[in-house]
Amino acid sequence: MKKKVRKAVIAVAGSGTRFLPATKAQPKEMLPIVDKPIVQYVVEELVSAGITDIILVTKWDKKTLEDHFDRSIELEHSLEEAGKLKLLHDIRKISSMANFIYVRQKGPYGNGTPILSAASLLNDEPFVFAWGDDLVLSKTSFTKQLIENYEINACPVIGVQKVAKDHVNRYGIVKLKKGTREMEDVIEKPKIEDAPSQLAQFGRMILTPEIIHILQKTKLGKGGELWVTDAISEYIKQGGKFMVEEVKDGKWLTTGDPLNYLKAMVEYAIVRDDIGDEFKAFLRDLHL
Repeated sequence: MKKKVRKAVIAVAGSGTRFLPATKAQPKEMLPIVDKPIVQYVVEELVSAGITDIILVTKWDKKTLEDHFDRSIELEHSLEEAGKLKLLHDIRKISSMANFIYVRQKGPYGNGTPILSAASLLNDEPFVFAWGDDLVLSKTSFTKQLIENYEINACPVIGVQKVAKDHVNRYGIVKLKKGTREMEDVIEKPKIEDAPSQLAQFGRMILTPEIIHILQKTKLGKGGELWVTDAISEYIKQGGKFMVEEVKDGKWLTTGDPLNYLKAMVEYAIVRDDIGDEFKAFLRDLHL
């Protein structure tokens, strides 16, 4: 009987150098999308899908991120005294959304290292692995969509989205078994002419203990980094089944660089009930 997915690992140990000097004294994942930090959107997506335990893999300069998901008694008291009860409710909710666990990242550079850093806390359970700067704006939590896929197919599953042909060399690109949604392979940042598809994997996936065991033996790959995609490829080569899931009624929005961060900001702003219509009118009036 397969175990229920109730834990998640969020990778938030990056340095955010593309956003300097804004990230000199704050984590990139704490940059706001309108009035909420990037990482809070990720957490809310996980929680709305039933995730109860969230492991954030950090490093020495992420204290403000940890503080964000802690209680702020003085702030709560000030809001209560001022009668700002809606804000008080919103602030209190942040720390109570899930059980937050913080682990310092240790090991080689690469997106596979956060998984190994959190491995001892996963208790041989399936888990969601998310990148702290990848957002999915969708009507239904994309994590919930992944979990539904996992429950049907009883195997790991990764989020994918179609990208422009000239952008495939920026991402891990999946190759599907003919006529199925099962992955045959995933190639990290292939040459444009060698890409097996235009389906890019992004920072949402459900992994199983088998992937961890393979990752522990995986050698450093492209760029001298430890890639989770290399472990996934080996898992498939060993006969493992691995599915893909495209976002339904929404889209993946990366915030990994200033341009895409601004695009994500606009996407989230225009769907807001409080400011969306006025902001769209402002954009139309720019006449750019």
